[in-house]
Amino acid sequence: MSRLSQKHLLGIKNINREDIELIFETAASFKEVINRPIKKVPSLRDITIANVFFENSTRTKLSFELAEKRLSADVVNFSSSNSSVKKGETLLDTVNNILAMKVDMVVMRHSSPGAPHFLAKHIDANIVNAGDGTHEHPTQALLDTFSIYQRHGSLEGLKVAIIGDILHSRVALSNIFALKKLGAEVMVCGPNTLLPKYISSLDIKVELDVRKALQWCDVANVLRIQLERQHIKYFPSLREYSLYYGINKKLLDSLDKQITIMHPGPINRGVELNSDVADSDHAIILEQVENGVAVRMAVLYLLAGVQ
Repeated sequence: MSRLSQKHLLGIKNINREDIELIFETAASFKEVINRPIKKVPSLRDITIANVFFENSTRTKLSFELAEKRLSADVVNFSSSNSSVKKGETLLDTVNNILAMKVDMVVMRHSSPGAPHFLAKHIDANIVNAGDGTHEHPTQALLDTFSIYQRHGSLEGLKVAIIGDILHSRVALSNIFALKKLGAEVMVCGPNTLLPKYISSLDIKVELDVRKALQWCDVANVLRIQLERQHIKYFPSLREYSLYYGINKKLLDSLDKQITIMHPGPINRGVELNSDVADSDHAIILEQVENGVAVRMAVLYLLAGVQ
């Protein structure tokens, strides 16, 4: 079995280009598997994986669970909303109790940045970060870049714009790290109030005009406005945001080239993307969802070889 250079997948910052390329190569094989009549392989038949989600999730949790079952792993699902965490149990105690049941791997989402990194220092099981606060979401970045790779053949020299709520997005930071490691040029675009102060230190382009960003790029990864993370107002209204930063077919038709549109989901239709774009030939949003299962299968399979 080929192996990753790390025992855990805590963030894209922690892995190298060779790791990413190995994940892509493995994901391409698994993509063939999940499109066969019999979609399961026995690769992780003796492995038990716990999905430990301290934060709500639909797409990521479902994608991981499908990936685990396609690999024939035994799966345990944990949700903090109906657990002893509500009684004051610590993160470490919770996970150690799960591991005492002989779990080999933990897929964890947590609202606190750095929670998976803390856990990795204290337990023996492999950890996969399924999103930690506004920090990183490595498997989302891997499936996004894999989707671009499958559509364009290479990321070397490709221009990718990440548009929207950069400040509250864990997807943005992971994507920036992944895209740069694979040789792409990266631009972020959004209102000044939704751009983090550290953005200038990442050696990427910054643009405030969405039309200029779209004219520059080959691929636009459009992020959701994360209202649940916004405790103060960062722009006057959703209508105004849509007016200045929303992407519609008329805007895309005014460009002198065709670009690829992506979105990590869920989409606020009529805010960051209109339906005439989200459902168009420009978009590879459903391909991202399919690729998400294959990429997560690849990550779990490869990490299982690094005990």
